[in-house]
Amino acid sequence: MRAMVLHRTGSPLTAEDRPVPVPGAGKVLIQVRACAVCRTDLHIVDGELPTLTLPRVPGHEIVGTVTAVGPGVALAVGTRVGVPWLASTCGHCDYCRSGRENLCADARFTGCHVDGGYAEFALADHRYCLALPDSLDDVHAAPLLCAGLIGYRALRLTGAARRIGLYGFGAAAHLVAQLAIAQGREVYAFVRPGDLDAERFARSLGAKWAGASDAAPPIPLDAAIIFAPVGALVPAALAAVARGGTVVCAGIHMSDIPQFPYALLWGERSLVSVANLTRLDGEEFMALAATLDLRPEVEVHPLAEANLALARLRAGQVSGAAVLVP
Repeated sequence: MRAMVLHRTGSPLTAEDRPVPVPGAGKVLIQVRACAVCRTDLHIVDGELPTLTLPRVPGHEIVGTVTAVGPGVALAVGTRVGVPWLASTCGHCDYCRSGRENLCADARFTGCHVDGGYAEFALADHRYCLALPDSLDDVHAAPLLCAGLIGYRALRLTGAARRIGLYGFGAAAHLVAQLAIAQGREVYAFVRPGDLDAERFARSLGAKWAGASDAAPPIPLDAAIIFAPVGALVPAALAAVARGGTVVCAGIHMSDIPQFPYALLWGERSLVSVANLTRLDGEEFMALAATLDLRPEVEVHPLAEANLALARLRAGQVSGAAVLVP
């Protein structure tokens, strides 16, 4: 099979021919139909996730078809599944037993600790595969596996907030915006200064306002979600939310947060982070996505163009999500 492999952080992925893996106990072999490109993949390539093991095939937004199964697997050959970031957990720690498996210290992640979907085939633990909405084809379903899931978890942490600011209007934000608007909320989109295309894109999806990330919104917000990995946006978002508001940091990595006055946090504002996802998050979000007219905006690349897709994502040139197709 063909695979795009990371051998050294800071270097491009290498195209390689590898043997098709054989599923062991509890594992399924998946023929990859599509794999979305996530900002976390950039953090992996850049070596910003300290638990990364190399060499590694990145990619954790996998849509594919089960082609072979190991012992103890209930999934049937031919089943379409999604493979998310969460690859496995210990199952017995306090976090796992209390419904917080996303915080398990022994959790392993797709494309970071086990090979992911930048390949023609991938192995996955059948217990962590997700059913997908029939309404979305493979390419359009792929961004749901992280951009959609992490966005959904982040949105839940805003509670009943009516006016929500989204900082960084990329793959996750463009899906969260649609979900929030469907729930009757108002969306305020913050984009890179000067990125007029992103402003227009946000408005086309129903954002009530779109402007530069260094601008103040026209009205105080009830909550804000930060998708951009820029620590300087934290005090900016705190300044944008009203008393009692919440700021959610939704990325797995962020540059250092600069010092800011306590007055920005005072007034019972909350600052929280989102870490990974649980299988329950996946089940709930996929069921919800099946009832909504979600319109993932995708830019499709052949697998061999994985480095180009990553470069375009890094440069902020992707509108919506980039998706690789073997």
